[in-house]
Amino acid sequence: MLDWLYTAIAWVMARWHDVLSTFLDPAGGLTWALSIALLVVTVRLLLFPLFVKQVKSQRAMQELQPEIAKLRKQYGSDRQGMSQAIMALQKERGVNPLAGCLPILPQIPIFLSLFHVLRRLAPDKDGLYSWSDELTDQAARADLFGAPISSSFNMDGAKETAILALDGVTYGSIRTVALILIPLMCLTTYFTQKQIMRRSGPVEGQAATVQKLLLYGMPLSLFVTGFFFPIGVLLYWVVNNSWTFGQQFFILRKMPPPGSAAAKAKSGADKPAVDPKTLAPKPGAKPVRPKPGAKPATATPESTVDGENGASGATASGAADGRPAGPSANGAGNAPRGGAGRAGQGPANRGKRKRR
Repeated sequence: MLDWLYTAIAWVMARWHDVLSTFLDPAGGLTWALSIALLVVTVRLLLFPLFVKQVKSQRAMQELQPEIAKLRKQYGSDRQGMSQAIMALQKERGVNPLAGCLPILPQIPIFLSLFHVLRRLAPDKDGLYSWSDELTDQAARADLFGAPISSSFNMDGAKETAILALDGVTYGSIRTVALILIPLMCLTTYFTQKQIMRRSGPVEGQAATVQKLLLYGMPLSLFVTGFFFPIGVLLYWVVNNSWTFGQQFFILRKMPPPGSAAAKAKSGADKPAVDPKTLAPKPGAKPVRPKPGAKPATATPESTVDGENGASGATASGAADGRPAGPSANGAGNAPRGGAGRAGQGPANRGKRKRR
């Protein structure tokens, strides 16, 4: 049923093997190991648009969390009404919760296809899935540090006999390479899952329980099943996890989770810097320093330019008539009107006293 998928995976590996064979040994284990690594790169590049959709969906779900919390308070124990309200809110905002699974779902059949292809490889076997007899035999005999990529920690039957009959291949070399790749697979899975938790931001309730289950459950399950995986599949998983880790590191740098310290620092850095010179008073202007506790002034002070011109005009006219410059005889002169002028110069009728 899945022969078309097995053939597609085998075809991609064969094309990369042809490219690498131009400068590497076609039968070498390094050539086939790099072919598996480049298979990972090909698959992840094809799935990158789905990864972007996953990140956008997670960001949208995080933005809806405050409103979902309000709905939970509003409906209380009415789970059916709350779920309908949450679904309506998600539909209104165009958020699809299943979009977070988009990059994971296509990788499952790809992993199973590679597992199936490498498990069926054996020396002196007929061509498999568009591979020629020669290419199939090369892949079965290609070893990585003495461990053929089609071998596994535990083998049985005719395949065990055929692989152990190869020159320089022993259970010791196979299990040494497997015992290095299995912990690497588990560690990279753990750190990748922890990075996914950072990317999705803080969660509560069942989501937090699921995250913890995946954080510790996936590495433990892989540690158990890794003893049955071929060496090539272990290599595929390590390279795939390394790619995921680097890709998520890049996304977290460019698109930090909302509300995180990195997001606040990024939003602060995006604001335009204020030039201190624009806040300084203009040349010739007296800086205003309001007194502590004083209310800010609402009225604009009147200009004194006209008053100064008037005073200079009066002085000049007085000098021309031979009279001394100064206030007029009645004491009013050019004195400013209002309470401030009267307070500075005294009453207007000062000096006019009754003669006795």
